[in-house]
Amino acid sequence: MSPLLGLLAVLLLCSPGSSLPLATDGPHIALQYDWANLTCTACKALFTALDISLQLESNMERVAEVMVMVCQKLHLAEPDVCEQAIQLFKKDMITAWVRSVLRPSEACGLIVGTDCGHWDIGSDWNITLPPVPKPPLHPPVPPAQGSPVSRVLFLTDVHWDHSYSPGGPVTCKEPLCCRSQTSGGHGAAGYWGEYSKCDLPLHTIDSLLRHVASTGPFDRVYWTGDIPAHNVWEQTRNAQLNALQTITGLIRKYLGPVPVYPAVGNHESAPVNSFPPPYVHGNLSSSWLYQAMAKEWQDWLPPSALKTLSEAGFYSVKIRPGFRLVSLNMNYCAAENFWLLLNYTDPAGQLQWLMGVLQEAEDNHEKVHIIGHIPPGLCLKSWSWNYYRIVNRYEGTIAAQFFGHTHLDEFEIFYDEETLSRPLSVAYIAPSVTTFIDLNPGYRVYHIDGDYTNSSYVVLDHETYILNLTEANKREKEEPRWTFLYSALKTYGMKSAYPSDWDDLLQRFLKDETLFQTFWFLYHKGHVEEVCEQTCKSTLICMLRTARSSDLQLCKDLGLNGEPTWKRKSLC
Repeated sequence: MSPLLGLLAVLLLCSPGSSLPLATDGPHIALQYDWANLTCTACKALFTALDISLQLESNMERVAEVMVMVCQKLHLAEPDVCEQAIQLFKKDMITAWVRSVLRPSEACGLIVGTDCGHWDIGSDWNITLPPVPKPPLHPPVPPAQGSPVSRVLFLTDVHWDHSYSPGGPVTCKEPLCCRSQTSGGHGAAGYWGEYSKCDLPLHTIDSLLRHVASTGPFDRVYWTGDIPAHNVWEQTRNAQLNALQTITGLIRKYLGPVPVYPAVGNHESAPVNSFPPPYVHGNLSSSWLYQAMAKEWQDWLPPSALKTLSEAGFYSVKIRPGFRLVSLNMNYCAAENFWLLLNYTDPAGQLQWLMGVLQEAEDNHEKVHIIGHIPPGLCLKSWSWNYYRIVNRYEGTIAAQFFGHTHLDEFEIFYDEETLSRPLSVAYIAPSVTTFIDLNPGYRVYHIDGDYTNSSYVVLDHETYILNLTEANKREKEEPRWTFLYSALKTYGMKSAYPSDWDDLLQRFLKDETLFQTFWFLYHKGHVEEVCEQTCKSTLICMLRTARSSDLQLCKDLGLNGEPTWKRKSLC
């Protein structure tokens, strides 16, 4: 359940003065009300009272108290985690509810039926593409032998845990282990990191950056967010800013003059996933975060990029003649962002802005790289499908896309919308720096065609590097060895890295079980215990084919019945 649905359930059950009493039955809570007997008039009266009551601070506190009780009674988390998390989230989430377009008629349309009201929160919507015709496409031409190749360092999902404690419990009841504050649990965390629900100590991140500094030069760095750890129940704005400043400082220390282009992750805010649209002002806005990012990154970005970054968390920058980068704020497409109750339709106007940037790039014969945190296939459905349309329209301009968030090594393929048969773009999803959950630390290097006049700026290959924790923790007093894991082209026997080559790889996965199991091993950065058998394999291949959310049209041949039963681990 997303935070939105969780909040909705709690508010329905425990609003002051409502006729929905809660009865405790041992550790469980039972709803003692027959929804079938709820009339339209009573429903609207209930939600009107709810809207009014939640605007009073005392009632907000009462709602929070009942939410804590529900969390504790249902054993959703440890009692202190329930208490801290709800205290952290309550004001943002309840304010989002109160300010949302979710009015009594909307809620009652969902609960009682369409005769009582119209439920259209999150309904489908469409952006309008510019009227400029799509220019003719030209087949990709491999670069001439000896042409310049750029090396782009890609970092994502660092998740620094300032409370990581070597020797701390590896297993625990809290959502995050290997920590100095954790009581109970079993096992002893390794010095450099651990295979468990643990994030990384600073000395491991320092080691990674010291290592990559010695393996350069890099032409630039793409850094797609999620800096703080997964201790989301106890985070504060000051702690998030400290993480931002600390990791930015380390990157600047070790990579010096190399240009760095960051993107905003969903963990940067406090509370996590809280990213209101820019028209929300005051203390609840995200200006505290975006302005801090603009200050920390001002040496890397021009004034025009810093302006939109400080306002809404996204930007565009011209890296050199003929080449532009776009950094998207993917929190405006995230189901977990409860502020989208205010507006699901192109929040912050980001997609409309993106089309303007791409049209200008097309007019000026520029190639574009897009970076962001959450992959488009994991976004809210309408946002994802509209983004897919944009990629289709500007396939001749978008040279590559790069994302993170899942902590795993994967990709999503875009096909032409007319036939869904011609692969036209790939969203690369790089593995995380952090170990969370049960992974080796890692990073990626992309080989890009360029930089020179008329370069295609496409991805030619990528390499992944890891720290083998089993080996590193045996020699904790020695500097660990970050090692090469694999090259995409060599390992998968690909002639090139065009979209058609990745589509061909999926076809070969279906026929070659050894090749697929190699992918499964690398998908987990070289550390996996479970076996991916037929249903798991079909669902994973389906996700790799599907760059737009809730779309199984490309999976008909995989024997899946309905929605996939196997999902990525939840990392939100």
